[in-house]
Amino acid sequence: MLMPRWFRRKIVLPVVAAAVMGAANIPPLYNGTVDWLHDRKINSAEYKAANGFWQIVELPKGQRVNAIHAALLPSGRILLIAGSGNDREQFNAGTFKTLVFDPVSGHTTLVPTPTDLFCAGHAYLPDGKLLVAGGTLRYELLEKEVKKAGGTMTFKNESPEAGRTFPKGTILDGVDGHKYVTDDDVTVPPATKVVYPPHHQGEEPKVVITAGQAQVWVDAAADGAAYVVDHNAQYEIEGLTGVDHHNYYALADKITMDKQDYQGRKEAYEFNPMTEQYERVQDMHEKRWYPTLTGLSDGSVLAVSGLDGSGQVVDGTKNEIYDPKTKTWTVRDDLNRYFPTYPALFQTAKDNILFFSGSNAGYGPADKGRDPGLWDLTDNNFTPVPGLREPDLMETSGSAWAGPVQNQTVMVVGGGGVGESDRTSSRIDIVKLGEAKPHFEPGPTLPKPTRYPLLVNLPDDTVLISNGSSDYRGKSGSDNHTARIYHPDTNTLTYAADPNVGRNYHSAGVLLPDGRVLTVGSDPLFRDKKNTIAGTFEQRIEIYSPAYLFRGSRPAIGDGPAALTPGQQATYITSNPDDVGSVRLIRPSAATHMLNTEQRSLIVDFKPTMNGVQLTLPASPALMPPGPYMLFVVSKTGVPSEAKWVSIS
Repeated sequence: MLMPRWFRRKIVLPVVAAAVMGAANIPPLYNGTVDWLHDRKINSAEYKAANGFWQIVELPKGQRVNAIHAALLPSGRILLIAGSGNDREQFNAGTFKTLVFDPVSGHTTLVPTPTDLFCAGHAYLPDGKLLVAGGTLRYELLEKEVKKAGGTMTFKNESPEAGRTFPKGTILDGVDGHKYVTDDDVTVPPATKVVYPPHHQGEEPKVVITAGQAQVWVDAAADGAAYVVDHNAQYEIEGLTGVDHHNYYALADKITMDKQDYQGRKEAYEFNPMTEQYERVQDMHEKRWYPTLTGLSDGSVLAVSGLDGSGQVVDGTKNEIYDPKTKTWTVRDDLNRYFPTYPALFQTAKDNILFFSGSNAGYGPADKGRDPGLWDLTDNNFTPVPGLREPDLMETSGSAWAGPVQNQTVMVVGGGGVGESDRTSSRIDIVKLGEAKPHFEPGPTLPKPTRYPLLVNLPDDTVLISNGSSDYRGKSGSDNHTARIYHPDTNTLTYAADPNVGRNYHSAGVLLPDGRVLTVGSDPLFRDKKNTIAGTFEQRIEIYSPAYLFRGSRPAIGDGPAALTPGQQATYITSNPDDVGSVRLIRPSAATHMLNTEQRSLIVDFKPTMNGVQLTLPASPALMPPGPYMLFVVSKTGVPSEAKWVSIS
């Protein structure tokens, strides 16, 4: 397009002056002109109406955190959990952070954080609280960094009368005089006692006692390889006397100077959005780092995977369920299914049927538990779902419902090879779970190969796909400053405005009640293309205003019930009822890493009334697990209202 004469003249004069001053000054002037033109373009009304707009938010220095986790609270505020923020110095100092941010006012509040919730799992409960469980007990040590030998010891209890808790710092004595120290509390249950009646008259009953046991990590009391043990050995628990000395002891297969992995915590909390405080509930039975928590149709929560207190992926027999009524956990060894860490698990339209898309965050062997499929919790049957392209590039991929959950369509986006691989995928694959024999089919191709994509369901039934990087943790300056809108109805991508901030590992995106999208985080290994300068955590927030917010006035939703049940009818006051094109219920996001399986959008049937709309909610709790939801009315041109919060019981 030709520029007007006055505009051309304003550019030519500086360029002539620059030529007089010397060619060395031309590139900065040229770059400044290009930047000015770009800013003018992306700030134009036409551009925003076609592609949307990104805006950077920088919090005051004292209020910035390394946002590993982001969750939208029913108050409309954002919970940003850092814990130690992947910072070993903060971990060693016991400095753990949580920030609550109001995206409307910009107000921030630092919240007391009871333990290191870095890399925990989370899911919403029926009362609107956020269950947060697991986190970091211990940071990784590479083999060259290991100074003290360490390993897992199994504490034994031969007494059926009672159990006992041994505190962190308990000392174990080996037969060679070497001492070892526990790095956490350990509770050893009582032994089990079974009495078998005699088979013949005059025989004594047979008594079988099976020792109670629990595992805990121990470190050598001093540095050096002298503390390495390469065989099974028994250890005395220091300080015990009498019968306790006989009943309690510890065993270990080996104590080594090998690499020591991250270790998980067992603590669990409910975050109360009204008081903005963590409330302690019963600990999980297993320690978990990188676990997935999935809300089920009855309001309970299933916890799977994660690294345990020894740095190993939690065994599939130790999956457990949280009951929000009793605030207790129950191990379900009948639900024997192994997953790599942070597996993407979705509650489907059928009670007790979960879908594993194959997306995960990485820890675990490359050939175990990574195949996508449908998991039946009634009989533990797992049915593989075939057709996924590049199945070996699913680590750090993203997964989300593609459009309303009634369509039962899930998308898999990007991903990379297992571990620190340089292989990355640009694939989008789609699976329709409602078919008799579900299978993946190809979708459109991303503009760049992408790990760590941010996927956010929007109220107009599209999905925002943004950010990520084309290499492991953004190596070689590989952040993707790209965004696309996925259209489930046509299985196509359209362009969206480019984000300004690069985001890779430890990033998250959430839908806000006003229809915008907030993105946070990013934890690159390096901050230069040559990979010579250590990366720093990205603490800026960026908010995307989708194109629909620049396409005219938006509808409004007013009075109506704040609590609903599946299948219920309800009436809400709205502006211009005849212009309402759709109504959506969207569950708020609770996101971390590549995982955001809490979000889901539901079609709500409606009919206009004189002053609003009469809604009929979906009847299935499996489609709509209980908890908080945002209620949007959307105009016939696709412009959403600001959401009204409702609680589904």
